[in-house]
Amino acid sequence: MKVEMRSAIVVGGTGLVGTALVKLLCDSEEYVSVTVLSRRKLDFEHPKLTVKVRSFDQLEEKDIDFAHEVFCCLGTTMKKAKTKEQFEKIDVEYPLHIASLAKKCGIMHFIIISAIGASEKSAFYYNKVKGKLERELMALELPQLSIVRPSLLVGDRMEFRLGEKTGEWLLKGLNPFFIGPLKKYRPIEATQLALAMKVIALFGKKSPVTIYESQQLSTMKMPEAKVEKAIPREQLFNWDKFKEKEPTPIDEEVVFNQERLMEIKTKNELDK
Repeated sequence: MKVEMRSAIVVGGTGLVGTALVKLLCDSEEYVSVTVLSRRKLDFEHPKLTVKVRSFDQLEEKDIDFAHEVFCCLGTTMKKAKTKEQFEKIDVEYPLHIASLAKKCGIMHFIIISAIGASEKSAFYYNKVKGKLERELMALELPQLSIVRPSLLVGDRMEFRLGEKTGEWLLKGLNPFFIGPLKKYRPIEATQLALAMKVIALFGKKSPVTIYESQQLSTMKMPEAKVEKAIPREQLFNWDKFKEKEPTPIDEEVVFNQERLMEIKTKNELDK
């Protein structure tokens, strides 16, 4: 399947998923340009990559270049944010502001990481905040909004988070027991989520709002390129037309009877 050459903006390109996604897009044939909006420099360089170090509190429309899609990978933890106010600023206010700017700049697709179980009715504060984010993003009426809801993300982080690492070890050990209705809670590799987001950008549903759950994300992969079968030589060339054809019948009476030939010539001249 042929895909047009694209450009992308990644917000939060220094986190676990953002880092994997930036590298994946830069190495992809489908993308010719990748711009990262980040609060700090990246440790990764690539000819396709442009990094804009910005304060998200002061982000303006002029900071958003045209792109086919925006991948929003912003997110933090309560431990790092320290307060609920700061947590919601990073996980709700910033993504909403960026989505609004993207809409003004004519960017057609906004793809964002939420969380499994996101709901404003959730008893868990984290999921309640993610549910609020989803509702307010939908209210913006973006041209196309894709929400991905991964389970626990696993992978090599730049920073060590004891709580998340302990949970990762426990859940990986319990993976065989996540069957049936519990299968959707299996941890998902950050690299797989990055791949799933790319697949959604290129081949996902074109609905105004689409939500992708963790179990679906864990199985996504790029479609295999169709290999056209070689056409047999017998079909490629119509050899029959090159075969010796039967000779055109000869009217021997005309060819060898000179009197008959003169009669036909005379008749043709009179008919003119």
